[in-house]
Amino acid sequence: MLQDGSTQLLCLTASSGVPLFTRGASKQLPFSVIGSLNGVHMFGGGQDVVLSCCETEGGGKVVWRVFQDMMLIAVSGGGGQDGASRSSSSKEEDDVRLQRLLENVWNCMVLVLGQDELANVRNVERLKRDLRSCFCLIDQLLDERQEEEGILGNLTHCADSLLPPNPALLQEALDGFAQAAGSEFGCLVVQGRIASATEKWWLLAPQEVVLLSALIRSLSASGSASCDYPVFLPQGSPTVAHRLLRFQLLPGADVCVLCGPTPSLHGAESGLVGRFWTPLVETLRDCLAVGERCLPGSVSLRKDVLALLLINRETRRSVSCVRASTTSDPASPSKARCWELLKLFYIFSTTRYFSQEETLCVSPEERAQRGNNTEDFSLGFSHQPLQCYLVTEECKSFGLQTPQHRLFLLMPLSVPTFALRTVALQTLSDIVAATGF
Repeated sequence: MLQDGSTQLLCLTASSGVPLFTRGASKQLPFSVIGSLNGVHMFGGGQDVVLSCCETEGGGKVVWRVFQDMMLIAVSGGGGQDGASRSSSSKEEDDVRLQRLLENVWNCMVLVLGQDELANVRNVERLKRDLRSCFCLIDQLLDERQEEEGILGNLTHCADSLLPPNPALLQEALDGFAQAAGSEFGCLVVQGRIASATEKWWLLAPQEVVLLSALIRSLSASGSASCDYPVFLPQGSPTVAHRLLRFQLLPGADVCVLCGPTPSLHGAESGLVGRFWTPLVETLRDCLAVGERCLPGSVSLRKDVLALLLINRETRRSVSCVRASTTSDPASPSKARCWELLKLFYIFSTTRYFSQEETLCVSPEERAQRGNNTEDFSLGFSHQPLQCYLVTEECKSFGLQTPQHRLFLLMPLSVPTFALRTVALQTLSDIVAATGF
């Protein structure tokens, strides 16, 4: 149905099956296929059967989800392999990725339009027009190049973060700026990642923090120096809008606050931005210099670490980075491949060994109908695994879980397998000691 490896997103009204929009693959599915995908789900519902996903003969996958009166369908190409030849890990990776995608897309629609607009469809044509305002954000969720740049929050539901060299100075300025704007919710975004945020910002639901970060990246890419954008919080305030004020401090550095009717955009821009942030221009430049590494210069990574993803389980924040391949080891995976392998190892570990701290939004009835291979796999253990490793033809990977952190590492094949745990423990210790993350 689709080109290999592509993903197409379909949105229809759940009650009547009227198509609202399609996004994703350049080769769109025929209307007859879209109608059949909706029809088979409706038929299952009439027979008290929850149809959540299926696989095609070509190795592709179709996933259905219903939110309020919205039917979301994700159709993924099979990558050129038939269903029988694809590994179970590849199938689970598709399932996790597509379920996350549908959940994120629904929350994105609520973020932009509000739940009332989506739950009570009165005028379909008007809703189609309104949904266009979500397309930029939805396309960003579908764009796998984000993951190649180290933006993994769409998958992990942890805020992609950057650890600045001088966090105390930035935190003080941000707290003062947010307070002066009459808000308790503020954040500083550098290179698309959160460098600092107020205490109340971190108390937002993880999905809200991730989607707000995606929206801020989208607004920043528009090139505007500032903007006043209405947003609904999918969990905290799905029916009442807040104002998101965004100001560009330097190219690649934006400060944002969530606030009520005041202050005005012009008043905040002219009276507050310069007052709080002009003295910190050099500090912001130092923060920008950290770049995709996400870690300050005080953190010295071992040479045998190709890539890492570190999650703080308490704050639901994450940092990730990939080191450029060196000429001394030409067999090392490329930078883009390392990002892909890191994502796959994260899914491998969390679907087999590490407990799911935040499950996908699936109803108990749907979960019972689908069954869960992950749960069946974990039943073979009499304990909760805290470490796991994987050796492939490209690299060696190690996952480590502590009460506060989860660390996922990629290392070259030259690292002895018995040394993987030592490298992981030292890497975690070095980062926490230097940054307090």
